Amino acid sequence: MATIKVKQVRSKINRPANQKLTLQALGLRKMNQVVEHEATPQILGMVRKVAHLIEVEEVK
Repeated sequence: MATIKVKQVRSKINRPANQKLTLQALGLRKMNQVVEHEATPQILGMVRKVAHLIEVEEVK
């Protein structure tokens, strides 16, 4: 399965609680923090939910 890098590029201030919790579930606590995850359907669903706050890069 592919691996993706997820980087938070926009603030979670003034965002709905479900978006804040989604960022927390992805492991993103601070701006510009990068985490790696397997590209499972669950992770990709979370990424789509907060796509406007993050950048995603596929790792080979």
